[in-house]
Amino acid sequence: MAGKNKTKNKNKKLHPDDLNQMTDDELLQTRICDLGVQLEGSRLELRIQQMREELLQRGIRHQPHCWLSDEWYSPSGIPGIAIPFYLAHPRLMRLERRQLLEVEGGTQESCQKILRHEAGHAIDTAYRLSRRPTYRKLFGNPNRPYPRYYQPQPYSKQYVLHLDLWYAQSHPVEDFAETFAVWLRPNGRWRARYGNWPAIKKLDAIERMMKDIQGKKPFITTRRRIDPMHRINKTLAEHYEAKRGYYGLNHPRFYDRDLRRLFSTEPRHRRNMTAARFLTNVRAELRRSVAEWTGVYQYTIDQVLSEMVSRCRELKLRVGDSPEQTKRDATILLTVQTMNYLHEGKHRIAL
Repeated sequence: MAGKNKTKNKNKKLHPDDLNQMTDDELLQTRICDLGVQLEGSRLELRIQQMREELLQRGIRHQPHCWLSDEWYSPSGIPGIAIPFYLAHPRLMRLERRQLLEVEGGTQESCQKILRHEAGHAIDTAYRLSRRPTYRKLFGNPNRPYPRYYQPQPYSKQYVLHLDLWYAQSHPVEDFAETFAVWLRPNGRWRARYGNWPAIKKLDAIERMMKDIQGKKPFITTRRRIDPMHRINKTLAEHYEAKRGYYGLNHPRFYDRDLRRLFSTEPRHRRNMTAARFLTNVRAELRRSVAEWTGVYQYTIDQVLSEMVSRCRELKLRVGDSPEQTKRDATILLTVQTMNYLHEGKHRIAL
């Protein structure tokens, strides 16, 4: 009987106010389509309006339509923007943070950055800009298959810097969207910042393209929505299990030699704190520091730290003479391994 009630509750359409009364476990058993949140009346409404006003101020007539889904994206052939459902309610944002340790687009600044990027895709689609020879000459072939991973070049000046992880380098279409976002940002001073970079040619090309389409009706005007939230039947537990599997795969390996250099097995340190406990105590600080340096998802970094903690426990390692120095060295080791992970061509394309 209890099982039947649980199934009934799981499939019950909720009111946004109900979410604040639910535990994490109860939310995780809820289907995304039953969450009952919407764009209207949420903080997203104002952020979407700001993006649209920025387009209007530049004379761009097309106003991308937006809807809630399970990820950020602008579908191929549709000049609109899908926005992840969790951004429509503070309670869902808290759950997102607990599940993945961060909230992509959770602040006003980060949300506007992503909206400008996705608007670039929508404008590209609406006006068929990728068909232009200039687009293909500067950004590359938009029909090139997306790689599963890409190998960023952090010091390259061929690309603008907008979203984390040198995302413009992942694909020609993303290069265009990132360049558009830099161009669109109010008071972005992109001429001053990129004046001596080869990437300035791409920004100048965007400027010319946008002047060419000013006031013009778009070619593609469909208001179709792909995977709108009300059609997503998977539970939040299923959703997060898939995301954790995605971002946690292929993380860098920490070799025993590195851990033995960082910590100690000497008898004189046998009464010191265990290395596993030490890393657990400073886990949040290490994770945050490395994420700021590398731009890698905190969830992925946390998986690496879990491996470190587990291996330290198996090796029976302890902190040596200087805990502060050990913490600094642990941060360096984690940063180096993360950068090796990126440079080895194993940076995963975002979902």
